[in-house]
Amino acid sequence: MSESIEQSEKSNRQFVLAERPVGVPNDDTLRLETTDLPIAQEGQMLLRTVFLSLDPYMRGRMSDAPSYAPPVKLGEVMVGGTVSRVHSSKLVGFSEGDWVLSFNGWQDYALSDGAGVTLLGSNPAQPSWALGIMGMPGFTAWAGLLKIGMPKAGETIVVAAATGPVGSTVGQIGKIMGCRVVGIAGGAEKCAHALEHLGFDACIDHRSEGFVDELTKALPDGIDIYFENVGGKVFDAVLPHLNAHARVPICGMVSQYNVTELPDGPDRMGWLMGQLLRKRITMRGFIIFDDFAPLYPEFAKEMTGWLDSGRIHYREEIIDGLEQALDAFVGLLHGANFGKRVIRVGPSELAL
Repeated sequence: MSESIEQSEKSNRQFVLAERPVGVPNDDTLRLETTDLPIAQEGQMLLRTVFLSLDPYMRGRMSDAPSYAPPVKLGEVMVGGTVSRVHSSKLVGFSEGDWVLSFNGWQDYALSDGAGVTLLGSNPAQPSWALGIMGMPGFTAWAGLLKIGMPKAGETIVVAAATGPVGSTVGQIGKIMGCRVVGIAGGAEKCAHALEHLGFDACIDHRSEGFVDELTKALPDGIDIYFENVGGKVFDAVLPHLNAHARVPICGMVSQYNVTELPDGPDRMGWLMGQLLRKRITMRGFIIFDDFAPLYPEFAKEMTGWLDSGRIHYREEIIDGLEQALDAFVGLLHGANFGKRVIRVGPSELAL
């Protein structure tokens, strides 16, 4: 993409939506612009982005198809969660140097009146974790599994994208709950990580030619909870193994985000509906902060305890440079990430 340009105190780099992608986003989808540095007025603060979260939902915001959230308008800054430092402040309650969880989007700086901003303090131990295990992905895993999946000791949980920020957390919480956990991931290295570091009971490589047979062998007692964040061929392989009264929390369908036409083959909707009826399966989609926001303090307390005690392990993949964001995002959609993918936009130090 663009040549590397370091963060500056004199200008603001921004990735704006240049055109709506058809299929996979490319270099024409976003345009890197440089604008003047914003100046905070009374009741405002200027936030400098340090970390930018990359998440699959962003592909949906590039499209103007109906969804649970409005699309990014052409010419506007691409949306995204960020961890930032307060560069200057004329807003009560926020001081220069404070760390905050914000939504600056894909840019160096953003003005804020404090709405939707969470104060992280002056010296958080792991500030970027607010975008991962202690933020939206971790909360998604916790609420989706515990409040929709409702696991019981001895049950079998299957989770796809098993080494991603959501899937890895789902599996580890499942083990804490006394369940048998089977992961599905792309590649032998990821499956080995799920087994050796995350404590999964089994992990199946969906890229393997024998994927369907290997999954069947790993599920002698069927599936009680399938945590869905991928869809496509993985869901096709999982569905026949769902037990009566299985629960299926749905937080994403990453395999479908770039598709431009219906899949080949016969219409399988009737078969799917028959499975849901006969097995009395519960499937529920959810948007984490729309559906479970009041539960965040409960989640934060429990997750902090698990992290401090070593019962939950977290893997983060930090990529340096705002100019790398689009390539890193496309890689994320193709499953190239190994853990939570974050862009380091600027230095952590207060002064550049």
